Amino acid sequence: MLRAERQAAAQTLLVGAARTEYFPRLTLGARAGYVATSFDSLSRAGTSRLVVGPVLSFPLFDLGRVRERVGIAEAIKQEAEAEQKATVLRALEESESALVTYDRAHARLAILDDAVRSSTRAAELAQQRFEAGLTDFLQVLDAQRTLLDAENQRAQAHTAAATALVAVYKAVGGTWPVR
Repeated sequence: MLRAERQAAAQTLLVGAARTEYFPRLTLGARAGYVATSFDSLSRAGTSRLVVGPVLSFPLFDLGRVRERVGIAEAIKQEAEAEQKATVLRALEESESALVTYDRAHARLAILDDAVRSSTRAAELAQQRFEAGLTDFLQVLDAQRTLLDAENQRAQAHTAAATALVAVYKAVGGTWPVR
């Protein structure tokens, strides 16, 4: 997202640079050479010349080219701004999606915590009924299997919630806290 923002800012600066071509330029110029009235007089002393002075230039006959460059720079700037907006929208979408996924994983985790508590209580009651001679051992095994299944699902939900939390951090551009 930061890259797209910097790209749009750079293109804005390039538009400004292209617009400066409309203004006159003052430069310092220098030329060296020989001046003679005939070819034979080039070898005589005093024919060499050095000219130094300011040069004022204006793109009077190149205004169409300058306008075209400014137009191209404007179009590239608009493209960069559109890309920046698209990047921001993608980042918001990813953030929202990651938050929804985390919220669902967290809600599922709460439900599975209740299921583990209920299964634990059911396994304890089945064990007590077996010890009292009211049921056979198959009831205890079935209750323990249900408890293990609920604990397994809760462990998977913990993993999913942690993965979703990492996705949230990644989507909002944060860093994972180091401990």
